[in-house]
Amino acid sequence: MGRDEKKGGTIVLENFNSTANLASNPGFQSTLTLGSKEVINEKAYNPFEHRNVEHPNSTIGSLLHLLKSSLGSGILAMPAAFKNAGLAAGAIGTIVVGFICTHCVYVLVKTSQEVCVEAKKPSMGFAETCGAAFEFGPKRLRPWANFARTFIDYALTCTYLAALCVYVVFISENFKEVLDVYIPDYKLSVETYCALTLVPLVLICQIRNLKWLVPFSAIANVFLVICFAITMYYIFFDLPNPSQREMVATVTQWPLFISTVIFAMEGIGVVMPVENEMARPQHFLGCPGVLNVAMTIVISLYGIVGFFGFIKYGDDVRGSVTLNLPQDEVAAQTAKILMALAILFTYSLQFYVPMEMIWRQLHDKISVRFHNITQISIRTVAVVGSVALAAAFPNLELFISLCGAIFLSSLGLLTPAIIDTVHNWDRGLGRFNWIFWKNIFISLISLIALFAGSYVSIQEMLHKFNAHHISSSAANETLSISNQTLVL
Repeated sequence: MGRDEKKGGTIVLENFNSTANLASNPGFQSTLTLGSKEVINEKAYNPFEHRNVEHPNSTIGSLLHLLKSSLGSGILAMPAAFKNAGLAAGAIGTIVVGFICTHCVYVLVKTSQEVCVEAKKPSMGFAETCGAAFEFGPKRLRPWANFARTFIDYALTCTYLAALCVYVVFISENFKEVLDVYIPDYKLSVETYCALTLVPLVLICQIRNLKWLVPFSAIANVFLVICFAITMYYIFFDLPNPSQREMVATVTQWPLFISTVIFAMEGIGVVMPVENEMARPQHFLGCPGVLNVAMTIVISLYGIVGFFGFIKYGDDVRGSVTLNLPQDEVAAQTAKILMALAILFTYSLQFYVPMEMIWRQLHDKISVRFHNITQISIRTVAVVGSVALAAAFPNLELFISLCGAIFLSSLGLLTPAIIDTVHNWDRGLGRFNWIFWKNIFISLISLIALFAGSYVSIQEMLHKFNAHHISSSAANETLSISNQTLVL
Protein backbone atom coordinates (compact mmCIF):
# COMPACT_ATOMS: atom_id res chain seq x y z
CA MET A 1 0.00 0.00 0.00
CA GLY A 2 1.18 3.53 -0.70
CA ARG A 3 2.74 5.76 1.93
CA ASP A 4 1.06 9.06 2.83
CA GLU A 5 3.22 12.00 3.82
CA LYS A 6 2.18 15.47 4.83
CA LYS A 7 4.34 18.23 3.40
CA GLY A 8 3.36 21.78 4.11
CA GLY A 9 -0.29 20.90 4.56
CA THR A 10 -0.39 18.99 1.26
CA ILE A 11 -1.10 15.26 1.10
CA VAL A 12 1.20 13.45 -1.33
CA LEU A 13 0.08 10.02 -2.52
CA GLU A 14 2.92 7.82 -3.67
CA ASN A 15 2.52 4.59 -5.62
CA PHE A 16 -0.96 5.86 -6.53
CA ASN A 17 -3.42 3.08 -7.30
CA SER A 18 -7.03 4.02 -7.89
CA THR A 19 -8.65 0.62 -7.81
CA ALA A 20 -8.69 -0.07 -4.08
CA ASN A 21 -6.24 1.95 -2.00
CA LEU A 22 -8.35 5.06 -1.50
CA ALA A 23 -11.45 3.04 -0.83
CA SER A 24 -9.62 0.89 1.71
CA ASN A 25 -8.58 3.95 3.72
CA PRO A 26 -11.23 4.26 6.46
CA GLY A 27 -10.71 8.01 6.51
CA PHE A 28 -11.55 8.42 2.82
CA GLN A 29 -14.55 6.50 1.50
CA SER A 30 -15.51 7.26 -2.11
CA THR A 31 -17.60 5.73 -4.86
CA LEU A 32 -15.59 7.46 -7.62
CA THR A 33 -13.22 5.50 -9.82
CA LEU A 34 -10.23 7.52 -10.99
CA GLY A 35 -8.16 6.41 -13.93
CA SER A 36 -4.84 8.19 -14.00
CA LYS A 37 -3.27 11.60 -13.58
CA GLU A 38 -3.71 12.13 -17.34
CA VAL A 39 -7.47 11.51 -17.10
CA ILE A 40 -7.77 13.74 -14.03
CA ASN A 41 -6.02 16.60 -15.78
CA GLU A 42 -7.69 16.05 -19.15
CA LYS A 43 -9.23 19.25 -20.49
CA ALA A 44 -12.89 19.14 -21.55
CA TYR A 45 -13.20 18.82 -25.33
CA ASN A 46 -13.94 22.15 -27.01
CA PRO A 47 -15.12 21.61 -30.61
CA PHE A 48 -14.40 25.25 -31.54
CA GLU A 49 -10.69 24.77 -30.82
CA HIS A 50 -10.46 21.79 -33.17
CA ARG A 51 -12.15 23.28 -36.23
CA ASN A 52 -9.86 23.66 -39.20
CA VAL A 53 -11.84 25.53 -41.85
CA GLU A 54 -9.93 26.32 -45.03
CA HIS A 55 -11.98 29.44 -45.85
CA PRO A 56 -13.65 30.62 -42.60
CA ASN A 57 -16.37 33.26 -42.71
CA SER A 58 -16.29 36.38 -40.58
CA THR A 59 -19.16 37.17 -38.22
CA ILE A 60 -20.47 39.81 -40.65
CA GLY A 61 -20.16 37.41 -43.58
CA SER A 62 -22.08 34.76 -41.65
CA LEU A 63 -24.78 37.31 -40.81
CA LEU A 64 -25.09 38.18 -44.50
CA HIS A 65 -25.41 34.50 -45.43
CA LEU A 66 -28.08 33.90 -42.80
CA LEU A 67 -30.02 37.00 -43.85
CA LYS A 68 -29.82 36.01 -47.47
CA SER A 69 -30.99 32.47 -46.77
CA SER A 70 -34.13 33.82 -45.07
CA LEU A 71 -34.70 37.01 -47.05
CA GLY A 72 -35.52 35.45 -50.38
CA SER A 73 -38.56 35.40 -52.57
CA GLY A 74 -40.66 34.61 -49.50
CA ILE A 75 -40.62 38.18 -48.21
CA LEU A 76 -42.62 39.33 -51.22
CA ALA A 77 -45.09 36.49 -50.71
CA MET A 78 -46.03 37.80 -47.26
CA PRO A 79 -48.95 40.00 -48.45
CA ALA A 80 -50.44 36.90 -50.10
CA ALA A 81 -49.90 35.05 -46.81
CA PHE A 82 -51.78 37.80 -44.94
CA LYS A 83 -54.63 37.35 -47.43
CA ASN A 84 -55.03 33.82 -46.07
CA ALA A 85 -55.00 34.93 -42.41
CA GLY A 86 -56.43 38.43 -42.25
CA LEU A 87 -54.77 41.66 -41.14
CA ALA A 88 -54.85 41.14 -37.36
CA ALA A 89 -54.36 37.37 -37.40
CA GLY A 90 -51.52 37.73 -39.91
CA ALA A 91 -49.63 40.27 -37.80
CA ILE A 92 -49.84 38.14 -34.66
CA GLY A 93 -49.20 34.92 -36.58
CA THR A 94 -46.04 36.28 -38.22
CA ILE A 95 -44.50 37.10 -34.84
CA VAL A 96 -45.51 33.73 -33.35
CA VAL A 97 -44.30 31.65 -36.32
CA GLY A 98 -41.10 33.74 -36.54
CA PHE A 99 -40.36 33.16 -32.86
CA ILE A 100 -40.97 29.41 -33.23
CA CYS A 101 -38.72 29.20 -36.31
CA THR A 102 -35.94 31.08 -34.50
CA HIS A 103 -36.25 28.85 -31.45
CA CYS A 104 -36.07 25.72 -33.60
CA VAL A 105 -32.88 26.94 -35.25
CA TYR A 106 -31.44 27.76 -31.82
CA VAL A 107 -32.34 24.29 -30.52
CA LEU A 108 -30.71 22.60 -33.52
CA VAL A 109 -27.44 24.56 -33.24
CA LYS A 110 -27.27 24.18 -29.46
CA THR A 111 -27.83 20.44 -29.72
CA SER A 112 -25.17 20.20 -32.42
CA GLN A 113 -22.60 21.98 -30.26
CA GLU A 114 -23.36 19.73 -27.27
CA VAL A 115 -23.21 16.43 -29.16
CA CYS A 116 -19.95 17.58 -30.77
CA VAL A 117 -18.47 17.59 -27.26
CA GLU A 118 -19.75 14.06 -26.57
CA ALA A 119 -18.65 12.72 -29.94
CA LYS A 120 -15.39 14.69 -29.81
CA LYS A 121 -15.93 16.08 -33.29
CA PRO A 122 -15.20 19.69 -34.28
CA SER A 123 -18.45 20.22 -36.19
CA MET A 124 -21.55 18.47 -37.49
CA GLY A 125 -24.09 19.11 -40.20
CA PHE A 126 -27.86 18.89 -39.84
CA ALA A 127 -28.08 15.15 -40.57
CA GLU A 128 -25.03 14.31 -38.44
CA THR A 129 -26.52 16.26 -35.52
CA CYS A 130 -29.80 14.34 -35.75
CA GLY A 131 -27.97 11.02 -35.92
CA ALA A 132 -25.71 11.91 -32.99
CA ALA A 133 -28.70 13.01 -30.88
CA PHE A 134 -30.11 9.49 -31.22
CA GLU A 135 -26.68 7.85 -30.85
CA PHE A 136 -26.00 9.59 -27.52
CA GLY A 137 -29.64 9.61 -26.45
CA PRO A 138 -31.83 6.99 -24.72
CA LYS A 139 -30.55 3.43 -25.22
CA ARG A 140 -33.77 2.23 -26.85
CA LEU A 141 -33.46 4.89 -29.58
CA ARG A 142 -29.76 4.45 -30.39
CA PRO A 143 -30.36 1.87 -33.17
CA TRP A 144 -32.30 4.59 -35.02
CA ALA A 145 -29.26 6.86 -35.36
CA ASN A 146 -28.33 5.79 -38.91
CA PHE A 147 -31.95 5.98 -40.07
CA ALA A 148 -32.32 9.51 -38.67
CA ARG A 149 -29.11 10.62 -40.35
CA THR A 150 -30.06 9.15 -43.74
CA PHE A 151 -33.64 10.40 -43.60
CA ILE A 152 -32.56 14.00 -42.90
CA ASP A 153 -30.03 13.86 -45.71
CA TYR A 154 -32.61 12.87 -48.30
CA ALA A 155 -35.33 15.11 -46.87
CA LEU A 156 -33.05 18.18 -46.94
CA THR A 157 -32.01 17.44 -50.49
CA CYS A 158 -35.65 17.25 -51.62
CA THR A 159 -36.55 20.36 -49.63
CA TYR A 160 -33.96 22.60 -51.16
CA LEU A 161 -34.38 21.27 -54.67
CA ALA A 162 -38.09 22.11 -54.35
CA ALA A 163 -37.24 25.57 -53.04
CA LEU A 164 -34.94 26.10 -56.01
CA CYS A 165 -37.91 25.41 -58.30
CA VAL A 166 -39.79 28.24 -56.57
CA TYR A 167 -36.81 30.53 -57.17
CA VAL A 168 -36.83 29.72 -60.88
CA VAL A 169 -40.55 30.53 -61.14
CA PHE A 170 -40.04 33.77 -59.22
CA ILE A 171 -37.19 34.92 -61.47
CA SER A 172 -39.11 34.00 -64.63
CA GLU A 173 -42.37 35.72 -63.67
CA ASN A 174 -40.61 38.98 -62.76
CA PHE A 175 -38.60 39.06 -65.98
CA LYS A 176 -41.74 38.28 -67.98
CA GLU A 177 -43.63 41.15 -66.32
CA VAL A 178 -40.94 43.62 -67.42
CA LEU A 179 -40.04 42.31 -70.88
CA ASP A 180 -43.68 41.92 -71.94
CA VAL A 181 -44.01 45.70 -71.57
CA TYR A 182 -40.78 46.73 -73.32
CA ILE A 183 -40.79 44.00 -75.98
CA PRO A 184 -44.53 43.55 -76.68
CA ASP A 185 -43.92 41.85 -80.03
CA TYR A 186 -42.13 38.95 -78.37
CA LYS A 187 -44.31 37.94 -75.44
CA LEU A 188 -42.90 34.66 -74.22
CA SER A 189 -44.48 32.23 -71.78
CA VAL A 190 -43.31 31.79 -68.19
CA GLU A 191 -42.10 28.32 -69.15
CA THR A 192 -39.81 29.86 -71.80
CA TYR A 193 -38.36 32.31 -69.30
CA CYS A 194 -37.71 29.38 -66.96
CA ALA A 195 -35.64 27.78 -69.71
CA LEU A 196 -33.72 31.04 -70.30
CA THR A 197 -32.50 31.05 -66.69
CA LEU A 198 -30.69 27.77 -67.24
CA VAL A 199 -27.30 29.05 -68.45
CA PRO A 200 -26.68 31.72 -65.76
CA LEU A 201 -27.85 29.37 -63.00
CA VAL A 202 -25.58 26.54 -64.16
CA LEU A 203 -22.60 28.89 -64.23
CA ILE A 204 -23.15 30.48 -60.80
CA CYS A 205 -23.74 27.09 -59.18
CA GLN A 206 -20.22 25.94 -60.10
CA ILE A 207 -18.91 28.05 -57.17
CA ARG A 208 -18.10 25.57 -54.40
CA ASN A 209 -16.96 27.56 -51.33
CA LEU A 210 -19.26 29.66 -49.15
CA LYS A 211 -16.48 32.23 -48.79
CA TRP A 212 -16.62 33.00 -52.51
CA LEU A 213 -20.39 33.36 -52.33
CA VAL A 214 -20.20 36.23 -49.82
CA PRO A 215 -19.90 38.90 -52.57
CA PHE A 216 -22.99 37.49 -54.29
CA SER A 217 -24.87 37.59 -50.98
CA ALA A 218 -23.76 41.18 -50.43
CA ILE A 219 -24.85 42.26 -53.94
CA ALA A 220 -28.13 40.39 -53.55
CA ASN A 221 -28.77 42.14 -50.23
CA VAL A 222 -28.13 45.54 -51.86
CA PHE A 223 -30.55 44.72 -54.68
CA LEU A 224 -33.04 43.47 -52.12
CA VAL A 225 -32.85 46.70 -50.10
CA ILE A 226 -33.37 48.83 -53.22
CA CYS A 227 -36.27 46.66 -54.37
CA PHE A 228 -37.71 46.71 -50.87
CA ALA A 229 -37.53 50.52 -50.77
CA ILE A 230 -39.23 50.92 -54.15
CA THR A 231 -41.90 48.35 -53.27
CA MET A 232 -42.64 50.04 -49.94
CA TYR A 233 -42.93 53.40 -51.72
CA TYR A 234 -45.69 52.03 -53.95
CA ILE A 235 -47.31 50.22 -51.02
CA PHE A 236 -47.45 53.34 -48.82
CA PHE A 237 -48.48 55.66 -51.64
CA ASP A 238 -52.23 56.36 -51.36
CA LEU A 239 -52.64 53.63 -48.76
CA PRO A 240 -56.28 52.58 -48.22
CA ASN A 241 -57.96 52.54 -44.82
CA PRO A 242 -57.03 49.31 -42.95
CA SER A 243 -60.69 48.88 -41.97
CA GLN A 244 -61.41 47.97 -45.59
CA ARG A 245 -59.46 44.74 -45.16
CA GLU A 246 -60.51 41.53 -43.47
CA MET A 247 -59.10 41.32 -39.94
CA VAL A 248 -59.40 37.54 -39.49
CA ALA A 249 -59.78 35.23 -42.49
CA THR A 250 -61.60 31.90 -42.59
CA VAL A 251 -59.88 29.30 -40.43
CA THR A 252 -59.66 26.90 -43.38
CA GLN A 253 -57.24 29.33 -45.07
CA TRP A 254 -54.88 29.59 -42.09
CA PRO A 255 -52.80 26.53 -43.08
CA LEU A 256 -51.84 28.35 -46.30
CA PHE A 257 -50.71 31.31 -44.19
CA ILE A 258 -48.65 29.13 -41.84
CA SER A 259 -47.00 27.14 -44.63
CA THR A 260 -46.18 30.30 -46.63
CA VAL A 261 -44.60 32.03 -43.61
CA ILE A 262 -42.60 28.91 -42.75
CA PHE A 263 -41.34 28.69 -46.33
CA ALA A 264 -40.44 32.38 -46.29
CA MET A 265 -38.54 32.38 -42.98
CA GLU A 266 -36.95 28.96 -42.77
CA GLY A 267 -33.30 28.62 -43.70
CA ILE A 268 -32.78 25.52 -41.55
CA GLY A 269 -30.53 23.74 -44.03
CA VAL A 270 -28.16 26.70 -44.46
CA VAL A 271 -27.79 27.29 -40.71
CA MET A 272 -25.40 24.44 -39.92
CA PRO A 273 -23.02 25.04 -42.86
CA VAL A 274 -22.88 28.74 -41.95
CA GLU A 275 -22.21 28.02 -38.25
CA ASN A 276 -19.66 25.31 -39.06
CA GLU A 277 -17.64 27.62 -41.31
CA MET A 278 -17.54 30.64 -38.97
CA ALA A 279 -14.17 31.90 -37.82
CA ARG A 280 -15.78 32.54 -34.38
CA PRO A 281 -18.69 30.10 -34.03
CA GLN A 282 -19.25 31.17 -30.41
CA HIS A 283 -20.77 34.37 -31.82
CA PHE A 284 -23.60 32.51 -33.57
CA LEU A 285 -25.82 31.96 -30.53
CA GLY A 286 -26.31 34.17 -27.50
CA CYS A 287 -27.34 37.78 -27.23
CA PRO A 288 -27.05 39.60 -29.53
CA GLY A 289 -25.48 36.80 -31.62
CA VAL A 290 -25.71 36.25 -35.37
CA LEU A 291 -28.93 34.22 -35.12
CA ASN A 292 -30.88 36.68 -32.98
CA VAL A 293 -29.80 39.73 -34.99
CA ALA A 294 -30.62 38.06 -38.31
CA MET A 295 -34.03 36.73 -37.25
CA THR A 296 -35.06 40.00 -35.60
CA ILE A 297 -34.43 41.77 -38.90
CA VAL A 298 -36.19 39.02 -40.85
CA ILE A 299 -39.34 38.94 -38.71
CA SER A 300 -39.60 42.74 -38.70
CA LEU A 301 -39.27 43.05 -42.47
CA TYR A 302 -41.66 40.18 -43.13
CA GLY A 303 -44.28 41.66 -40.84
CA ILE A 304 -44.03 45.13 -42.40
CA VAL A 305 -44.21 43.92 -45.99
CA GLY A 306 -47.06 41.50 -45.28
CA PHE A 307 -49.15 43.91 -43.21
CA PHE A 308 -48.99 46.96 -45.43
CA GLY A 309 -48.88 44.98 -48.68
CA PHE A 310 -52.22 43.39 -47.80
CA ILE A 311 -53.69 46.78 -46.83
CA LYS A 312 -52.63 48.17 -50.21
CA TYR A 313 -53.74 45.41 -52.56
CA GLY A 314 -56.20 43.34 -50.50
CA ASP A 315 -57.47 40.14 -52.08
CA ASP A 316 -55.96 41.14 -55.45
CA VAL A 317 -52.41 40.64 -54.14
CA ARG A 318 -50.37 38.10 -56.12
CA GLY A 319 -47.82 35.46 -55.15
CA SER A 320 -45.10 38.13 -55.21
CA VAL A 321 -46.18 41.68 -54.37
CA THR A 322 -43.78 43.04 -57.01
CA LEU A 323 -46.16 41.60 -59.61
CA ASN A 324 -48.80 44.06 -58.35
CA LEU A 325 -46.59 47.08 -59.04
CA PRO A 326 -47.50 49.33 -62.01
CA GLN A 327 -46.30 48.07 -65.37
CA ASP A 328 -46.00 51.53 -66.94
CA GLU A 329 -43.48 53.05 -64.50
CA VAL A 330 -39.70 52.64 -64.70
CA ALA A 331 -39.16 52.49 -60.92
CA ALA A 332 -41.63 49.64 -60.54
CA GLN A 333 -40.06 47.70 -63.40
CA THR A 334 -36.60 48.32 -61.95
CA ALA A 335 -37.74 46.82 -58.65
CA LYS A 336 -38.89 43.66 -60.44
CA ILE A 337 -35.58 43.26 -62.26
CA LEU A 338 -33.51 43.88 -59.12
CA MET A 339 -35.55 41.38 -57.14
CA ALA A 340 -35.19 38.77 -59.87
CA LEU A 341 -31.41 39.31 -59.89
CA ALA A 342 -31.26 39.12 -56.08
CA ILE A 343 -33.02 35.74 -56.17
CA LEU A 344 -30.73 34.66 -59.01
CA PHE A 345 -27.69 35.32 -56.79
CA THR A 346 -29.41 33.66 -53.82
CA TYR A 347 -29.98 30.49 -55.84
CA SER A 348 -26.31 29.51 -55.54
CA LEU A 349 -26.36 29.87 -51.74
CA GLN A 350 -29.46 27.69 -51.42
CA PHE A 351 -27.96 25.22 -53.90
CA TYR A 352 -24.96 24.79 -51.58
CA VAL A 353 -27.07 22.75 -49.12
CA PRO A 354 -28.34 19.90 -51.35
CA MET A 355 -25.03 19.77 -53.21
CA GLU A 356 -23.10 19.33 -49.97
CA MET A 357 -25.31 16.37 -49.01
CA ILE A 358 -25.21 14.76 -52.44
CA TRP A 359 -21.43 15.06 -52.60
CA ARG A 360 -20.97 13.67 -49.10
CA GLN A 361 -22.75 10.51 -50.22
CA LEU A 362 -20.77 10.13 -53.43
CA HIS A 363 -17.23 11.47 -53.03
CA ASP A 364 -15.83 8.33 -51.35
CA LYS A 365 -17.24 6.15 -54.12
CA ILE A 366 -15.57 8.09 -56.95
CA SER A 367 -11.90 8.20 -57.86
CA VAL A 368 -10.20 11.46 -56.83
CA ARG A 369 -9.15 12.25 -60.40
CA PHE A 370 -12.81 12.29 -61.45
CA HIS A 371 -13.99 14.50 -58.57
CA ASN A 372 -13.94 17.74 -60.53
CA ILE A 373 -15.82 16.52 -63.60
CA THR A 374 -18.31 14.67 -61.38
CA GLN A 375 -19.02 17.82 -59.38
CA ILE A 376 -19.59 19.80 -62.54
CA SER A 377 -21.91 17.13 -63.94
CA ILE A 378 -23.98 16.76 -60.76
CA ARG A 379 -24.37 20.52 -60.35
CA THR A 380 -25.47 20.91 -63.96
CA VAL A 381 -27.98 18.04 -63.80
CA ALA A 382 -29.47 19.34 -60.52
CA VAL A 383 -29.98 22.84 -61.96
CA VAL A 384 -31.52 21.44 -65.15
CA GLY A 385 -33.89 19.34 -63.04
CA SER A 386 -35.06 22.31 -60.95
CA VAL A 387 -35.67 24.40 -64.06
CA ALA A 388 -37.64 21.58 -65.71
CA LEU A 389 -39.87 21.12 -62.64
CA ALA A 390 -40.45 24.86 -62.39
CA ALA A 391 -41.51 25.04 -66.03
CA ALA A 392 -43.89 22.11 -65.50
CA PHE A 393 -45.94 24.01 -62.90
CA PRO A 394 -45.17 27.76 -62.84
CA ASN A 395 -47.75 28.83 -60.20
CA LEU A 396 -45.76 30.84 -57.68
CA GLU A 397 -48.18 31.32 -54.77
CA LEU A 398 -49.33 27.70 -54.53
CA PHE A 399 -45.84 26.35 -55.20
CA ILE A 400 -44.55 28.34 -52.20
CA SER A 401 -47.29 27.16 -49.85
CA LEU A 402 -46.95 23.52 -50.92
CA CYS A 403 -43.16 23.49 -50.43
CA GLY A 404 -43.55 25.14 -47.04
CA ALA A 405 -46.24 22.67 -46.01
CA ILE A 406 -44.56 19.45 -47.10
CA PHE A 407 -40.87 20.08 -46.58
CA LEU A 408 -40.02 23.03 -44.36
CA SER A 409 -42.73 22.44 -41.77
CA SER A 410 -41.39 18.94 -41.12
CA LEU A 411 -37.68 19.79 -41.30
CA GLY A 412 -37.79 23.29 -39.84
CA LEU A 413 -40.19 22.63 -36.95
CA LEU A 414 -40.90 18.94 -36.39
CA THR A 415 -37.33 17.66 -36.66
CA PRO A 416 -35.73 20.14 -34.19
CA ALA A 417 -38.57 19.44 -31.72
CA ILE A 418 -37.95 15.69 -31.90
CA ILE A 419 -34.16 16.08 -31.69
CA ASP A 420 -34.43 18.41 -28.69
CA THR A 421 -36.68 15.91 -26.88
CA VAL A 422 -34.43 12.93 -27.64
CA HIS A 423 -31.26 14.80 -26.67
CA ASN A 424 -32.65 15.98 -23.32
CA TRP A 425 -34.63 12.85 -22.42
CA ASP A 426 -31.94 11.44 -20.12
CA ARG A 427 -30.38 14.82 -19.34
CA GLY A 428 -33.53 16.36 -17.94
CA LEU A 429 -36.60 17.96 -19.55
CA GLY A 430 -36.79 20.85 -17.12
CA ARG A 431 -39.23 21.63 -14.36
CA PHE A 432 -42.63 20.02 -14.98
CA ASN A 433 -41.09 18.57 -18.18
CA TRP A 434 -41.61 21.95 -19.87
CA ILE A 435 -39.17 21.08 -22.70
CA PHE A 436 -41.28 18.04 -23.57
CA TRP A 437 -44.59 19.98 -23.59
CA LYS A 438 -43.01 22.83 -25.54
CA ASN A 439 -41.83 20.43 -28.21
CA ILE A 440 -45.28 18.77 -28.33
CA PHE A 441 -46.78 22.20 -29.11
CA ILE A 442 -44.22 22.87 -31.87
CA SER A 443 -44.88 19.41 -33.33
CA LEU A 444 -48.62 20.08 -33.46
CA ILE A 445 -48.03 23.35 -35.34
CA SER A 446 -45.81 21.47 -37.76
CA LEU A 447 -48.33 18.69 -38.36
CA ILE A 448 -51.14 21.18 -38.94
CA ALA A 449 -49.02 22.96 -41.55
CA LEU A 450 -47.97 19.63 -43.07
CA PHE A 451 -51.34 17.96 -43.54
CA ALA A 452 -53.80 20.85 -43.69
CA GLY A 453 -51.43 23.07 -45.70
CA SER A 454 -50.70 20.33 -48.22
CA TYR A 455 -54.39 19.49 -48.60
CA VAL A 456 -55.46 23.10 -49.18
CA SER A 457 -52.54 23.78 -51.56
CA ILE A 458 -53.19 20.69 -53.68
CA GLN A 459 -56.91 21.46 -53.72
CA GLU A 460 -56.21 25.00 -54.96
CA MET A 461 -53.78 23.67 -57.57
CA LEU A 462 -56.37 21.25 -58.92
CA HIS A 463 -58.98 23.99 -58.99
CA LYS A 464 -56.71 26.33 -60.96
CA PHE A 465 -55.63 23.53 -63.28
CA ASN A 466 -59.26 22.68 -64.07
CA ALA A 467 -60.10 26.35 -64.55
CA HIS A 468 -57.15 26.75 -66.92
CA HIS A 469 -58.18 23.61 -68.83
CA ILE A 470 -61.77 24.86 -69.18
CA SER A 471 -60.64 28.31 -70.32
CA SER A 472 -58.25 26.79 -72.86
CA SER A 473 -61.01 24.53 -74.21
CA ALA A 474 -63.36 27.49 -74.46
CA ALA A 475 -60.73 29.52 -76.29
CA ASN A 476 -60.11 26.70 -78.76
CA GLU A 477 -63.85 26.31 -79.34
CA THR A 478 -64.23 30.05 -79.96
CA LEU A 479 -61.34 29.98 -82.40
CA SER A 480 -62.89 27.03 -84.26
CA ILE A 481 -66.24 28.83 -84.56
CA SER A 482 -64.48 31.96 -85.83
CA ASN A 483 -62.64 29.93 -88.50
CA GLN A 484 -65.89 28.30 -89.62
CA THR A 485 -67.54 31.74 -89.86
CA LEU A 486 -64.68 33.03 -92.00
CA VAL A 487 -65.00 30.04 -94.34
CA LEU A 488 -68.72 30.63 -94.78
